[in-house]
Amino acid sequence: MGKIAVVYWSGTGNTEAMASAVAEGAKEKGAEVSLMQCSEFDAAQMDSFDVVAFGCPSMGSEQLEESEFEPVFSSCEGKLGGKKIGLFGSYGWGDGEWMRTWQETCETDGAALVCDPVICNEAPDDDAIASCKALGAALAGV
Repeated sequence: MGKIAVVYWSGTGNTEAMASAVAEGAKEKGAEVSLMQCSEFDAAQMDSFDVVAFGCPSMGSEQLEESEFEPVFSSCEGKLGGKKIGLFGSYGWGDGEWMRTWQETCETDGAALVCDPVICNEAPDDDAIASCKALGAALAGV
C-alpha cells in the first residue's frame, strides 16, 4: 500500500469536496493519504508519493486555474514520466474539454492514469462523490 497525495485547488468548494471524497476512498482501502491544497505542494514532493491525484476546476475558456494551480502542476510535469496519477475537477459550463486536454498533457508527459478522470458539473452530487471515492480506491490499488 503506497503513499498517496491528493493535491487540489478549489475556488467555490466543489473541487475541495471532490478531493475529500478521493482521499476518503483511498483511506477506506488502507492507503496513507496526504490531502493538501496546491500551495502546499511542489515538484520536489512528487518523489515522496507513490501516486498523486490532481484536482482542479475548469476556469475561463476551459483551462486549469492559472495563478495558483497551473504553475504548481507545470513544475511537476517533469516528474510525471512513469508516475501513476488520477485527475478530477468540477466545471460550470462547457463539456469537459479542459479535462481531456489535461489528460492528454499528462499522458504525453508519460504519466499513467489509474482510471478515467472524474468530472462533475458544479457541486458534486451523490454519483460524483461515489466516482471520487472509486478514484481514491483505484489510486490505493496500484
